Amino acid sequence: MFSKILVANRGEIAIRAFRAGFEVGAKTVAVFPYEDRNSIHRQKADEAYLIGEEGHPVRAYLDVEEIVRVAKESGCDAIYPGYGFLSENPGLARAAEEAGITFVGPPADVLELAGNKVHALEAARKAGIPVLKSSQPSADLDELIAAAEDIGFPIFAKAVAGGGGRGMRRVDKPEALREALEAAMREADAAFGDPTMFLEQAVLRPRHIEVQILADAQGNVMHLFERDCSIQRRHQKVIEIAPAPNLDEDIRQALHRDAVAFATALGYVNAGTVEFLVDTVGERAGQHVFIEMNPRIQVEHTVTEEITDVDLVQAQLRIAAGETLADLGLSQDTVQVRGAALQSRITTEDPANGFRPDVGQITAYRSAGGAGVRLDGGTVYAGAEISPHFDSMLVKLTCRGRDHKSAVNRARRALAEFRVRGVSTNISFLQAVLDDPDFIAGDVATNFIDERPELLTARVSADRGTKLLTWLADVTVN
Repeated sequence: MFSKILVANRGEIAIRAFRAGFEVGAKTVAVFPYEDRNSIHRQKADEAYLIGEEGHPVRAYLDVEEIVRVAKESGCDAIYPGYGFLSENPGLARAAEEAGITFVGPPADVLELAGNKVHALEAARKAGIPVLKSSQPSADLDELIAAAEDIGFPIFAKAVAGGGGRGMRRVDKPEALREALEAAMREADAAFGDPTMFLEQAVLRPRHIEVQILADAQGNVMHLFERDCSIQRRHQKVIEIAPAPNLDEDIRQALHRDAVAFATALGYVNAGTVEFLVDTVGERAGQHVFIEMNPRIQVEHTVTEEITDVDLVQAQLRIAAGETLADLGLSQDTVQVRGAALQSRITTEDPANGFRPDVGQITAYRSAGGAGVRLDGGTVYAGAEISPHFDSMLVKLTCRGRDHKSAVNRARRALAEFRVRGVSTNISFLQAVLDDPDFIAGDVATNFIDERPELLTARVSADRGTKLLTWLADVTVN
């Protein structure tokens, strides 16, 4: 096992990695720019080092040379990237290798293949996995518009290097394509430094289901079942569920089988996620198609951990250190699903104001607790300053139960216990989603939120809030 691990990230995923590192016996190193000097993740590591220049905090976390310099000077033998920032950057993987430091993730060539959506689609076709009609990548508007005629509408314009919904537009009519492409290309260039786009056939009312993969360097690949990520807004996930509710067992098995086949074909190593769309309407209802692979840990990995009792971040570290799945005590036959879990992303976004992120100081904070409630946070406490520089997520709330309905009910209770003052949050919006009868029944698709605009302006009932405050006061007094 590694002796010292640098975590090239911040917030909750950095803290998650520090905890995993401690449990496997490794020392941990944090990095932080000036703007993150009061961050919790800096305090949770054994050592912490200032990086970058004041006024450019995001650039600091994206500086490969600076990350590797700190890793070398602090005596680290591994770099853990988490998600976002440099997590899918083959340049960091190569720079670490050249410095004699292990990158905790797949090899650089696999990162390049999986990180390029077009190349990943080609690999899926070669592996015999169903995919959607798509165009060749291009930064030429006229070339892309011409290709759209062969695919048909509705259509998705996607950035080749995209992620998190950025550089992505759904276009329903030919006359709207040019403007959508121009906007998506500007967004992709700003976010990823690459305006190259491709076009892909759109699926109407699909479910977005992803399969968690673990693979070791000996060629052993297994899945840890699936997560339903259909509750989205602007192609960004809001609530994730494991296992996927109301999914036909034949479809479930096909998704698992294709995910393992794709990872095997890539020569994949470490943790990753293979993502699919499953049709719910029309002649193609029940059919699935591959859309992409995320070669890293996912924000929503917590729900898989809760239903399988497998620590995915520890598994990442141990595989990177040379252990096999057998060394980890894992095999496809022995890992079983126990119960259900769902994750709600609590953010400073204001749903009634276009999900615009709020900034400022948290003047009061009280979180949920109790049986079956897990909190993963890294920026939230009374007095914390919410910065405009980073992602708006405050804390991930993961709740588990014996089945989907009991997990939902537990999440509803947990959300009602939260009190955050000083900044806007999306808690009332999440409560409205979890109160929806179709969500409780597990009837979900990617257009769930779009079909229910009333969710954006929902407010928790005064009756529910009053009852909870009275109960909490009684508990405090007694």
